Amino acid sequence: MTWTAFVHGAALSASLIVTIGAQNAFVLRQGIMRSHVGKIVLVCSVSDLILIAAGVGGASAVARQYPTFVEFVLYAGLAYLAWFGISALRRAWRPSHVVIEVGTSRDGGNASNRQSGWSVVLMTLAFTWLNPHVYVDVVLLLGTAGAREPQAARMAFALGAMTVSPIWFACLGYGAQWLAPWFRNAKAWRWLDGAIGSMVLLVAAAQLR
Repeated sequence: MTWTAFVHGAALSASLIVTIGAQNAFVLRQGIMRSHVGKIVLVCSVSDLILIAAGVGGASAVARQYPTFVEFVLYAGLAYLAWFGISALRRAWRPSHVVIEVGTSRDGGNASNRQSGWSVVLMTLAFTWLNPHVYVDVVLLLGTAGAREPQAARMAFALGAMTVSPIWFACLGYGAQWLAPWFRNAKAWRWLDGAIGSMVLLVAAAQLR
């Protein structure tokens, strides 16, 4: 294995994935709620591994050859981000929950039980595969950087990039539970939803330039 390429791939992947984008904000919120964190971490990690492999394997060249497809994915993603951002701002303005214990509903039910596993998995897939930043960052940027590596070093580059995703999503999802004491009142959730909603709408608006 070419360790220089491995470290290069890991460093570039980390610099792209650590920013709090729409996907990370969703993982953070679900982690604080302690709602289906394992499923979310698994879906995000496996999706990233597929996207990184596709990017380094040449999907970036395909995307340049079929710009109409890229545009379709972009606007579908922007529509979903806009919907989620507006929903988060509505929750911040008119909270639908009063949190006494994090992960616990008003009637004492657990947050994981109030959200079905399938609905959470589908939302995670949407945040991953309909997120324009995923294709720009993971497929195009990582794919282009990987293509610059010598042929023999591309596998090491891809493996380095792939190593970061499971570690990051596990730390974000499960580490968010340490923030739980701060979210024992509705006001904290309103601040979080307001910040997430604003950030997601800004991300969507920035892509329209």
